[in-house]
Amino acid sequence: MHVPTGSVYGLIGPNGAGKTTLLQHIAGIYRKDSGDVLVLGQPVFENVAIKERIAFVPSSFYIPARATLKSLASLHESITPRIDRGRFETLLDNLNLPLTLPFRKFSKGMQKQAMLLLALASRPDVLLLDEPMDGLDPLVRKTAWSIVLSDVAEFGTTVIVSSHNLRELEGVCDHLGIMAEGQIISEHDLLSLDGSLVKVQLALPDGAELSGVDVLHESAEGRLRTLIVRGNADQVRTALSALNPVLLEIIPLSLEELFLYELNEVSPHVKNIVL
Repeated sequence: MHVPTGSVYGLIGPNGAGKTTLLQHIAGIYRKDSGDVLVLGQPVFENVAIKERIAFVPSSFYIPARATLKSLASLHESITPRIDRGRFETLLDNLNLPLTLPFRKFSKGMQKQAMLLLALASRPDVLLLDEPMDGLDPLVRKTAWSIVLSDVAEFGTTVIVSSHNLRELEGVCDHLGIMAEGQIISEHDLLSLDGSLVKVQLALPDGAELSGVDVLHESAEGRLRTLIVRGNADQVRTALSALNPVLLEIIPLSLEELFLYELNEVSPHVKNIVL
C-alpha cells in the first residue's frame, strides 16, 4: 500500500477484508507480524513523535457517559500538544455541536461529528477515517467533507478513508486501494486510471473474432458486446480499432464498477455480477 503525501486515499473492500485492521496498524495501535508499516517515512509502532502527527477517527468508540465535548477537548489537550484551540472553536461553530451536553445524549451522527472535530482540531499530518460519515445526514456530510478537504488543500493533510459508500468516495478521493482477504489487491490513481480497467461497447463485423485485448468480463445483447478490459483507454481503442468495428465506444468505469470487477478476480462469489 502506497499513499502519496497530501492525497485523499479511499480504502474499499468487502466486509471482513481487513480495512479496519489495516487502519489500526497505520495508527500504530497494533504491532505488525511481518513487513513494514511506515508513516511519514518512519516505523509507526511505539513511535510517539510520529503518532502525535496522526489522528484516527474509528468506526466505533467508547466515551464515558458523563463526558461532554468540553471535557473531551480538555482531555485531548492534556495528551497532545497539537490541539489548536482556535481551530476547535471554529469547527465547533461550523458543526453546531453543544459543548456541555453529556455525550450520552448525543445522537450517533453527533458523536461522529464530535470525534471528527477533535481529530481535525489537532491539525494532523495524517488523518485516518473509518466509516466517518456513517449516520450523518446529507447536509452534515457535505459540511464535514468540505472541512476535511479544506485541510487537505490548505495544510497538505494526507487522508486515508475507509467507507462502503463508493459514490461518496468517488467525489472526494484522488487515490484508491482495493482490499480483499487481508491484502491490497490493486491501487489506482483516480485522476488518470491509466493502466487500469475500461468498459467497452463493441459491435464487430460478421465473422470477425475478438482479439488483442485482455477481457475480464463480457456480456452481449445481439451483436452489441459490453466488455470490461484491462488496459488504459488509448491502448484498448487502438487494439480494437484494428478489428474495423461497426461500433466502438469507451466508457469510463464508475468506482463501484471498478471495485466489483477488480474483486471478481480474487472473489469468485461475485463473478456473476454484471453492471
